[in-house]
Amino acid sequence: MEIYFSVVQRKVLTPNDFPCLDAVAKRLLEFQEYYEQVAKPFEWKFTRVELRELVQKLQMPPVRALAA
Repeated sequence: MEIYFSVVQRKVLTPNDFPCLDAVAKRLLEFQEYYEQVAKPFEWKFTRVELRELVQKLQMPPVRALAA
C-alpha cells in the first residue's frame, strides 16, 4: 500500500499546484483509471526471512558509543 501512495505522491500530487480540492480529486481519479490499465506487480527485493530480519533489527534500540 505504501508503494502505491509513493507512486501517487510522485506522479500525481507533485507539484502541488492545484487551484482547489475538486482539481485534486479529478487528477486522482484520472490517475486511478490510467494506472489500472498500465500497472504491473511490484518486484519485491526482500524474501520473507530478510524482511523479518530487517524489521527485528529496526525494532532494536540503537547502540550508543561509550564516552572515552
